[in-house]
Parts: sequence; C-alpha cells; structure tokens
Amino acid sequence: MPIVDIRGQSIRRGGQELVSHLESFQLDLKFSAGVWFFAPGGGRFHDRYVPRKSMEQILDEAAALKDHGLAALEAHYPAEVNEDNLDLWKGFLKDSGIRLVTLVPGLFFDAQFEFGSLSSPVKEAREAAISRTKRTLELNLELGTDFAIVWPGIDGYELSFGQNHIAARDRFADGLAEAMDAVPGVRICIEPKPYEPRANILYGTTPEALLLCEKVEQRLGNKANRAILAEGHALMGLNPEVGHVMMAFEDLAYAFGLVMEYGRLGHTHWNSQPAGNYDQDQNTGVISPEQAEAALYALKMHGFGGYFGIDINPERMPVERALVINMNCLRGMNERINGLDHARIVEMVENPQVHRGELEDYLVRVRYAEGASRFTSLP
Repeated sequence: MPIVDIRGQSIRRGGQELVSHLESFQLDLKFSAGVWFFAPGGGRFHDRYVPRKSMEQILDEAAALKDHGLAALEAHYPAEVNEDNLDLWKGFLKDSGIRLVTLVPGLFFDAQFEFGSLSSPVKEAREAAISRTKRTLELNLELGTDFAIVWPGIDGYELSFGQNHIAARDRFADGLAEAMDAVPGVRICIEPKPYEPRANILYGTTPEALLLCEKVEQRLGNKANRAILAEGHALMGLNPEVGHVMMAFEDLAYAFGLVMEYGRLGHTHWNSQPAGNYDQDQNTGVISPEQAEAALYALKMHGFGGYFGIDINPERMPVERALVINMNCLRGMNERINGLDHARIVEMVENPQVHRGELEDYLVRVRYAEGASRFTSLP
C-alpha cells in the first residue's frame, strides 16, 4: 500500500497566505469507528450492560451506519481480526464499501504482557510482542489500511525506584523498528496516554511520542523504509486521542499543532474528557467543546486530510445513536469554524498589541449568537 502523503501538514503559513488557506480549505470529515465499542464488555466495577455480539452482527450494524457517514472501521489483531475471520472481513470490506483504516496489534490485554510488551524485560513476552506486531503489519498490507496504530498501554511502571527507564524505552523502540523493517512500508501511529492501565505509560504524552518517532526512524535499516524516509515521508506518526491528551493536562489545539509541525499527524481519535481523571471516552463535545473547536481549527489551519476516528465507550446508550451524536457534533463544530471571519482572526492573533481582548469578544459573540440582542459593546 502506498504511504499516505501527510507532508503538507508542516508547511508554514502566515498573513494573507494563511487567510487564503483558511478561506479555501475545508476539513473532509471522513469518520471511522473502533469495532471494540460496538458491544462494550464492562469494566473493573460492573458487568457488561449489553449482550455480546458476534463479529457478523457488529459488521452488519456498521454497514447500516454508512449512510450516516461511517466510512471506515478500526480493529485489533487478533481479538477482532484474525486468521479465522479474515475471509469474513474481506467480504465485508468488498461488499459494504466501508474501509478498514487501521489494524492495531493487541499488545496490552494478554496475561503474557503483564510486565510490558515491546518493552518487557521478559524475553519470551517481548519476542511474542514483536512477532504479533510483525503479523499485524503484514495484515495491514493485505487489507489495504492506511497505518497501524500502536498503543503502549501495558508498557510502563508503577514504582519508579530502581527502574531502568532508558533500557525500557530502548527495548520498545528497538522492537518496533525490528517489526517495521521485517514488514516495510507500513506507517505506525503511536497513541500516547499518560496512565491507565499502568500508573505511568511509556511515551505517554505528545512530546514524548514525537521523540519516539525520531528514535525509531533512526533505527530503521530496511532499504524500502529508508527510501520512504528519504522522500520526506514520516513512517512514524501519531494518533492523538482527545481523552488521552486531556488526561495529560495538555492543550488540545497545541498538541495537534505540535504533531503537524513535524508532519506526523496520521490519525485522530475523538471523544470528551475532563482534564486529568480516569479515561472516560464520553461523546465528543459533552465536555470542553471549546477545546474540540480549537483543535478542529488547528487541523484546518494545517490542512489535515485524515480520518476522524470516533473512540467512545457507549455503555448506556445504543452504539448507533452514540456514533451519530459524535458525527453530528463534529459536523456542527466544523460548520461553525468554516463560517468564522478568518481574516479577522489572523489579524487579531498576529497583532495582539492593537487587538487586546478582541478575539475573546469575537468568539463569545459567535458562540452565543442567540443572545446577541442582549449583548453590549465597547466603542
């Protein structure tokens, strides 16, 4: 599969060039969804609230959502895509017109990964993680995905004392590079998360994940991979999730912009989350909608062309309703930012000394236009 070209994200624009871009470029809201939340399985403190579903049932429900805007699915190997149901998936992808945008190696659930997967000091566990990653990359090629997300959720620690953190990070990067060189040409998108299930997860924040990208690419030796890198493409990218970014007390627009500065934003995961706190996976826009709107505007500024992955945990509502809520929310936010006065915003941001407080005033008036008859104005 050809590498999706995301190099344009790193283009710097300002002044009238940025205004012209904002006025002409619109985000293409292509939605994907993880098959794992079509039948949530409960958690530490409660049983599942919905019945189990077969993969056939899940794929039928997904197909019915195509007319609502669902364009692609995401899944894990081997939990949701495996050798036993590969023909089922291939038939679904062909018949439905819905894509599989990523296949994720399952490196966090199995008991063998108790002390980590790619970073594990246990030789047998680390070798199993590398082998699973290689097989997942092979299937990504076979199924024509755009990238493989890697989430180091079980790679971390609780007690910091005495931990050789450098060695753990090296093992993780070396294992990832080994798998990528064995199956060249597949982009990896790291999904940072600061904690949960481990107290501290390796490469858990946006800047740390960017450092990992550089580290792994420096280790790649396969000629095909080196040729891709020589053309300026990123083989290591990021899949920031709104909830995980907020758990780390990062600013969403800043985090997205930081990734795009280096041309590494391969995918995005959307939901809602209070800053800090446990991973809630609430519907988009329920909490801190201003963060989501600012992030969308950052994506628009830098020409993001990828999918908008919905990553939620709809335990108490039908998954179909939850997905439509999320897609409609992002559509509504996108319409709002497209209708903004981009020239005015750029002017206020680039010349703040003569526009003190004006950007905040403008955003209030746009967001709460229904109350405009009660607004007052300063000269």
